[in-house]
Amino acid sequence: MTGTSFPQRHRKLLIGVTTPVIFIILLIMFWSWDWFVPLVNQQATAALGRKTTIQHLHVHVGFVPKIIVDDVLIEQPEAFSSEKKAFFTADHLLVRLRLLPLLHGRTELPRIAVDTPHADIQRRADGTNNYTFTSDSDKKKNTSADSGFSLSSVRELEIRDGLVRVRDAKLRGDMTSQVHTTPPTSAQDRGTIVVNTTGRYAGQPIISHFTGGALLSLSDSKTPYPVDLDIRNGLTRATLKGSVDDPLAFRGTRLVLHFSGPDMSLLYPLTGVPIPQTPAYHITGKLDYDQRHISFENFTGQMGSSDLSGTITVDPHQQVPFVEATLHSHRVDIKDLGGFIGAKPGKETTSDKKVDAKDPNILPDTPINVPKLRAINAHVTYKGDHIENKELPLDDIDAEFAVQDGAIDLKKLNFGIGKGTLASTATLTPVNDKNFAVKAKVDFSRIDLAHIMRTTTGTQAQGGIIGGRFSLNATGNSIASLMANGNGGLTLVLVQGGEISALLPAALGLELGDAVLSALGLPSHTKVECFVADMPLHEGVATTNSLLLRTGDTRTLGRGDVNFRTNRIDYSLTTRSIGPTILSFPGAFNITGPLKSPSVLPGAEIIARAAAATGLGFVFPPLALLPTIQLGVGKGSMCEQALQEVNAHPASGHAPGGTDAGQTGKSAHRMTAAEVRAAWKKKRKH
Repeated sequence: MTGTSFPQRHRKLLIGVTTPVIFIILLIMFWSWDWFVPLVNQQATAALGRKTTIQHLHVHVGFVPKIIVDDVLIEQPEAFSSEKKAFFTADHLLVRLRLLPLLHGRTELPRIAVDTPHADIQRRADGTNNYTFTSDSDKKKNTSADSGFSLSSVRELEIRDGLVRVRDAKLRGDMTSQVHTTPPTSAQDRGTIVVNTTGRYAGQPIISHFTGGALLSLSDSKTPYPVDLDIRNGLTRATLKGSVDDPLAFRGTRLVLHFSGPDMSLLYPLTGVPIPQTPAYHITGKLDYDQRHISFENFTGQMGSSDLSGTITVDPHQQVPFVEATLHSHRVDIKDLGGFIGAKPGKETTSDKKVDAKDPNILPDTPINVPKLRAINAHVTYKGDHIENKELPLDDIDAEFAVQDGAIDLKKLNFGIGKGTLASTATLTPVNDKNFAVKAKVDFSRIDLAHIMRTTTGTQAQGGIIGGRFSLNATGNSIASLMANGNGGLTLVLVQGGEISALLPAALGLELGDAVLSALGLPSHTKVECFVADMPLHEGVATTNSLLLRTGDTRTLGRGDVNFRTNRIDYSLTTRSIGPTILSFPGAFNITGPLKSPSVLPGAEIIARAAAATGLGFVFPPLALLPTIQLGVGKGSMCEQALQEVNAHPASGHAPGGTDAGQTGKSAHRMTAAEVRAAWKKKRKH
């Protein structure tokens, strides 16, 4: 029987025991967590849908293991493969993980730290971007629930020397942000995040500084999240300071928002709300939000020479955001609101005057941006208690309008003038991306001329009531283009007005008004008893149905047209003493040329042509205007009487377009142009 000696058995046992120990020792000595790097890279690439790699993996084992990865790299997606820089890089990423909560299905991360993270974020003009990942959306939705992970699972997040570049072709932006965090200072303080940004946004230089609570504090429902933002985009500045209660649950804020800049229309890239051009402004108010609305409440400030206050509420959850604005001014300069009709707001500068002198349009020609209007729906009310402007005799303003799918419904734009009202309504419906179909109406209701004269000229006029209506149907995108294409007309009545020497310069401008006064040849203190104008507008050309200026001793009739397509006027006025004979003419003249600077041209041929036109009869249906006069200024007015007299006893010696009423006992006949010129020639010899 062959046996094994004790030393041999001992040696085998020793080898059997020491071999695993040595193997474990060697494994520990030569162990490298980098062996798992290919597996990590494979899993990360599959999860993100683009190539993702790390170079090294380190794990410090314990009850709270510390995992460190080096040289993190996330490549650009295939559509952005031509970019030289990667989508994301970081020198080091550290994660600490508690093991015991994992046994109960929870994830707790006491600390995450990332060194020198760099990100390159882009969106092209066609909408494609490099920050949308292609991993399965359902998998993404279930990741958080399956792992028990949430922001509250992380106690501390540290970012050192972060750099983020954002390029957005749609927003015309190219911005670079430097990002870092500050460490907690106490058990209650979780530190802060600091972001400094420079570059360009909306084609303008941008610089901003943001200090906020730690990103992880966003999930803390008990501690308000602090916010301190200062941003300058071009000449526009905005600051936001205060705190947010439970930001992820939309429980409210204590934030103060301040805006200032040269023009509110420049706020569009920052707010997404289209605002017409305004003068310089500064506004401060409370910014608040809940799950449905964002509101800028109880703001106060200044816009040009006007004060401005109110509340603006935005519902961003609708397909097209809805804005509700209630605005108010105690004192308003009407020029500050010029941008709402396409005019230059605020006071006119020397350079503005030079530009305006070269513009042939007498009306504002700034187009309304239809696509911008389609980006927002809104309901706006505005009241101005007192209008400060000596050039425009308006006392107060009451406006309300709505914007829906690019259409504007001007429910009211009312101005108080003395005891009367200038009331407007309009609808503007987009017909394409450039033009609106417009229906507008302006009613002049018992407007006190004495108040206008006192306000604009200091003249202490007595009485004087203005009434009438202006209507417009047109297609265009500015006041100028709408008038150039418009149909409608103006009917205006003035009863017992002030002195004509003060009235005409105030109505027509000093230079033109004085020239017309001189051509009319009337005494400087002549009072206006009646003025009637009935001028239809057809395809941008205003013609004359009726124009009558009645004083105590004279009657002035007018005819001609005002062409808003060419911005020119061709008008004739003839003044006659009230009487049966044509030989009592004091004179006639033409107003011709550009609307901005027409010429008053009396002269033999021009006067003869004007007289001939008058003798042949104006298109003047005066009695048809009586209902309008009675509605606008009251029944039994001097204008009603004056129109009756024009119809029964015309100064030209015959009814307009009718027979000779001044030849008693003789057969009536229509005067020819030659007869009128002969009569005028005879008068000039006396």
